[in-house]
Amino acid sequence: MVNRTRSTPSARHVFAANVRHARMAYGWSQMVLAEKAGLHFTYVSAVECAKRNVSIDAMSKLAAALGCKLADLLREDEPSA
Repeated sequence: MVNRTRSTPSARHVFAANVRHARMAYGWSQMVLAEKAGLHFTYVSAVECAKRNVSIDAMSKLAAALGCKLADLLREDEPSA
């Protein structure tokens, strides 16, 4: 079992930050990313704000749309988009 300190971000927050960073690296709006991933733009917004418990299927769609591996979006360092 992992002993998480308070300063360690949750996987949801890491994923949210990495999706946002990768999207912005392309210069895309949330609407553009949503269209490319086949998701609703309000869903993408909620994901980026870490307000949604994202399914693996949605995570895979976002990674594919961003042209990266799902594992890259779960790393605590910035993804290579």
